[in-house]
Amino acid sequence: MSTFTKAYIPFNGYYSTPFTRWQGSMANENSIELGAKTARRWFLEKKKIDPAILDYLYYGTSIAQKYLFYSHNWAAGMLTDNKKNLPGLLVSQACTTSTTILNLAAVAVEVGQIEVGFGLMSDRTSNGPHTIWPNPNGPGGEVIHENWLMDNFNSDPNVFPPTKMVGTAENVAKIEGFTKEESDAVVLRRYEQYMMSQANDREFQKKYMFPAEVKVGKKGTKLVELDEGVTATTAEGLAKLRPAEPGGIHSFGAQTFPADGNCGFIVTTRDKAKELSADKGVEIQIVSFGFSRVNPGFMASAPVPAAQMALANAGLKITDMKVIKSHNPFTTNDLNFAKKMGIDVMMMNNYGSSLIYGHPQAPTGGRIIAEMLEEAAMIGGGYCLWTGCAAGDTGASMIFKVTC
Repeated sequence: MSTFTKAYIPFNGYYSTPFTRWQGSMANENSIELGAKTARRWFLEKKKIDPAILDYLYYGTSIAQKYLFYSHNWAAGMLTDNKKNLPGLLVSQACTTSTTILNLAAVAVEVGQIEVGFGLMSDRTSNGPHTIWPNPNGPGGEVIHENWLMDNFNSDPNVFPPTKMVGTAENVAKIEGFTKEESDAVVLRRYEQYMMSQANDREFQKKYMFPAEVKVGKKGTKLVELDEGVTATTAEGLAKLRPAEPGGIHSFGAQTFPADGNCGFIVTTRDKAKELSADKGVEIQIVSFGFSRVNPGFMASAPVPAAQMALANAGLKITDMKVIKSHNPFTTNDLNFAKKMGIDVMMMNNYGSSLIYGHPQAPTGGRIIAEMLEEAAMIGGGYCLWTGCAAGDTGASMIFKVTC
């Protein structure tokens, strides 16, 4: 099912923590535990809602943590303080995990399986696991080992010779003829857009952002209330940076960085969404979903066919969209999307994007969608589109309708 008529999100029925650059304030937290406890605090402290209203939990993560085997049910138990036997499902699709979860929850609401679902997405790229696989037939029984984060950042098993994630963006940039100057211009614009969210004491960011409480020492805690790792950006500074890959266009300033964080979304019926909404005059409908997979080694091009599917399913055109947001781990993602869809690359991604504030994997898309919904409400509503790529050369896209 890719088109919906019955699935809604309460206005402000979502949150994202700040994102912290890897090895920052969230580095030593189990992301499953931190995500569940943050979501519970958000329900009780911010929304004044008992999590026991939930019928089903969709839990998303990409980087393994301790107790991953039980992660969905463990998170469900922490979220409800084990006062309700809330069932759950584990979903893992790297950068598009959030959108896939919203799709699954919307399907369940649409067919009447559940009334209220919750998508919880959390990841920690810091201190990624190092797995040892048994290999009794190897020389001397030597084990096979895998570094979950760096090995997979540097090589998609479908691509030969092995290609880094940035290499997939360079492949697209080369075909499309993008230049480093175009790349740098996009970075500078995305930084300016992020800084829009910092105006008036972070007025925009505070609409959706909720702090994470992390341990300090043996008994202390602190609230993480601000993004960590955002780099001040100037045209002069970008021009001085060399491409990260020989012959490429992406400097280290033109690609995202690994991060930690979590986010959550309520998905429910129209009537229940109105009941749970922070403003009953604002309605958010999930309209359609799209997905794609492109040729191996061309991940940065995947957002285009995914968005085209979502638009076709909804019977809409890109010009019908009032707000467009993307997961843009590399500038080529946005350059390619704008070129193929016939839009101005400088007008999408107001108030922030993963290129600037980092990429914790599973929750990345969720934070971007939260920003998109808030922006749409600010400008009086309309259709809005999120699109993004994911490791494995996949893409996903979702269209929402915000009515004010």
